[in-house]
Amino acid sequence: MTNFTILRRKTLAIALMATLPIFSSLAAAEEQKRGGTLVVGSTQALRHVNGAVQSGIATAMPSTQIFASPLRFDDKWNAQPYLAEKWSLAADGKSLTLNLRKGAVFHDGKPITSEDVAFSIMAIKANHPFTTMMGPVEKVETPDPYTAIIRMNTPHPAIILAMSPALCPILPKHIYGDGTDLKVHPRNSTDVVGSGPFRLTELKPGQRVVLERFDKFFLAGKPYLDKIIININPDSNNLMLGLERGEIQMLPYATNSTELKRLSTNPALTMTSKGFEGIGALNWLAFNTAKKPMSDVNVRKAIAMTIDKNFISKALHGGFSQPADGPIVASSPFAITDLIRYPLDLKKAAQLLDEAGYKVGANGERFKMTIDYLPGNDEQQKNVAEYIRAQLKKVGVNVEVRASADFPSWAKRLASHDFDMSMDVVFNWGDPIIGVHRTYLSTNIRPIIWTNTQSYNNPKVDELLNTAGGLLDPTKRKAYYATFQKIVTDELPIHFINAAPYFTIASKKLVNVPTSIWGPSSPYDEVSFK
Repeated sequence: MTNFTILRRKTLAIALMATLPIFSSLAAAEEQKRGGTLVVGSTQALRHVNGAVQSGIATAMPSTQIFASPLRFDDKWNAQPYLAEKWSLAADGKSLTLNLRKGAVFHDGKPITSEDVAFSIMAIKANHPFTTMMGPVEKVETPDPYTAIIRMNTPHPAIILAMSPALCPILPKHIYGDGTDLKVHPRNSTDVVGSGPFRLTELKPGQRVVLERFDKFFLAGKPYLDKIIININPDSNNLMLGLERGEIQMLPYATNSTELKRLSTNPALTMTSKGFEGIGALNWLAFNTAKKPMSDVNVRKAIAMTIDKNFISKALHGGFSQPADGPIVASSPFAITDLIRYPLDLKKAAQLLDEAGYKVGANGERFKMTIDYLPGNDEQQKNVAEYIRAQLKKVGVNVEVRASADFPSWAKRLASHDFDMSMDVVFNWGDPIIGVHRTYLSTNIRPIIWTNTQSYNNPKVDELLNTAGGLLDPTKRKAYYATFQKIVTDELPIHFINAAPYFTIASKKLVNVPTSIWGPSSPYDEVSFK
């Protein structure tokens, strides 16, 4: 039985009521040391800390400290109480009742009520790039200050998972409900008022985020840490050196094979691959299907045939990654193996380009194009982009590798659809409804990063995904997703490269390194020093 199956059986219960204590605790409170500053390293710069309107780990790490969510999850995919102490999913899967804790307050002392939950969920529905995550939600009823009832127009098998920290931050309505566009609200980055274990005291884009303990956090005695500093540096090697010198105590989302091998032998550090099960990371090459020559499927297939995934995984990634062939991660129960694949074949690639009308010119070139890449992870991104450039040169395609100064610069380029091809690492986010649909639905072609920035449009795919998103039976859902995967790997709006390997490296002085399914993108209220 898979973890996903367990989760779905829970969500199908007539009344799923939770009364478990929050993370019964890996170490009793009296045994954990209070105080200290945790310095976390990150290669990704962020624009702001409001996870209600922005996805990605750059935002999620601070957002999940600043804003609480209704529920959280353990490392076995089991939902746990958080801001909601109890919850109940209706038998038809069309309503979820949240019973909130009494006495919880925002960082400015105002009480957290069902009105804030209702406001936040509808704000996420309207603004978050994952439109399918809250897509079925019609309204949120608030019969009393501590009860929120989420009403949906169709059964929503991922609604409980959508209550997770990185996906459903609860915002103060009295601040964000002032009519200002939430995506550009000034309180997303300055004078931020949250509901979580830490409050924001400093945000210097591209440099650091400073968070301090919130003494009135609704879980008594937590958090243990006094302060969290997220140090941002696009050079992962500098962050690794900081770990070795003790200047950084935790480095999540580490992927560089050379550095991983080196640090795995350091007696002062621990390394774990746990804590990334929820995100389901895929490293891929995205095509802008609205632009020539990427609009031609045969051009996309030809490009795919120039790429040797095994070489990338073994030589470029040091054996730490595994090739990927489809839009759903292999560990998901919805993944299939009967996919259309594109083995390395330079001769066939050249033939397809000829047939598409892009013959080699007198200068030895067929056409010119660009490839961008997500900054901050050279091994998974820049190095692969450079490899693809070299491979395409062999079939007469002149490729310019374009670097972006930082994540916001790259994100702006992708969001404005100003690209031919781009490397990217994109997450499944636990359920296809949340992390997969957003990339392929034609209704999600938007000027926002991590939507359908490929401009892919297939009515049949829209129908398959929309139908699968309204089914509670996982067997029936899998049948629809199987057809979807065959179509997408045939039409190739994206060429899947590898499953991105992630590790958290931490000082052995750190207690309770986050290893739930959301790992480093979850609250650090249990983390402490020995």
